Amino acid sequence: MNVHTAPTPALAAELKAHTGRFTDKVFDWNAFPSNDGYDELARAQMRYIGAGGSPKVGDASTLKPDHFTLSLIYKEPGRYAACHSHEIEESFLIIDGALIVGWEKDGEVVEVNLGPKDMILNAREIGHGFRVDGVEPVLMSISVDVGKPLPPVYHYHPKDHPTELARTFGAEPGKTLPFDPQGNHPLQKLMARYVVRHNELPTVWEEAGFMRKVYVGPGGLQHDTCRKEMWGVPSRVGVQPFTRPVEDAFMVLDGSLTVGWEEDGQSVEVELGPRDLVKTPAGRAHWFRNDGAGAATVWHVIGTAEDDGVSYRAA
Repeated sequence: MNVHTAPTPALAAELKAHTGRFTDKVFDWNAFPSNDGYDELARAQMRYIGAGGSPKVGDASTLKPDHFTLSLIYKEPGRYAACHSHEIEESFLIIDGALIVGWEKDGEVVEVNLGPKDMILNAREIGHGFRVDGVEPVLMSISVDVGKPLPPVYHYHPKDHPTELARTFGAEPGKTLPFDPQGNHPLQKLMARYVVRHNELPTVWEEAGFMRKVYVGPGGLQHDTCRKEMWGVPSRVGVQPFTRPVEDAFMVLDGSLTVGWEEDGQSVEVELGPRDLVKTPAGRAHWFRNDGAGAATVWHVIGTAEDDGVSYRAA
């Protein structure tokens, strides 16, 4: 490992200000005003970067967004989210539970069931909703691929439509289709380009000793906004400092990860546990290593769709 001098108080304070601790945060059950008065729409949001689809952009506990937002959403069995759309892509990464996501167009709906570590990138301007039909709650990470998204546009909401129509995302009777990557329906074909199954992704082993599964970006789902990857970092594996031209974020899903920053020969580190996050600004030298006894699973979001030329060297 590299040896660095003691950090300045300013560098340590800056890293702390870019760290989101799960235990310092609370779930907000009033994040979405359109859900007020509708118990079937109840969900809770925990904001890490930006406000996502919530209007609570002034939350001082939330990190300032640049190219993406990131939050956790908790949803209990029997609840759903009404069909809506965004002007930009929005990804759902399932952490716990099983979630049904439906896409709607002209009264026809295609539904897909997502399990842990599966992801869907909801296409811009396509109506989508989700519900929990299983026996356990769902916890998922949501990222909107722009710093300050516009408010969602609702297509089918219980205040305007019968509850069952809203719950099925606007599907007319007999017009709900299952997700089928080989299906011929235009909506099936479109959704097939945006669903990512964890167990179908190739595993890329870096020479530095950790693995990556690319969800969005070169080697995965190709898109023009942000890259998204899941990393597995074995115990005692780490990398030397690297920089990106854009911001990136590490959120630990399992295990622990130490993330460090470097500036003018000085360094500072922070250890992340499950559901802790560090956002590193563009141009900042940073690194990571796993000092824990077990492997760490890390969700990594990068604020560009392009390959930024970063290579990882073992520490």
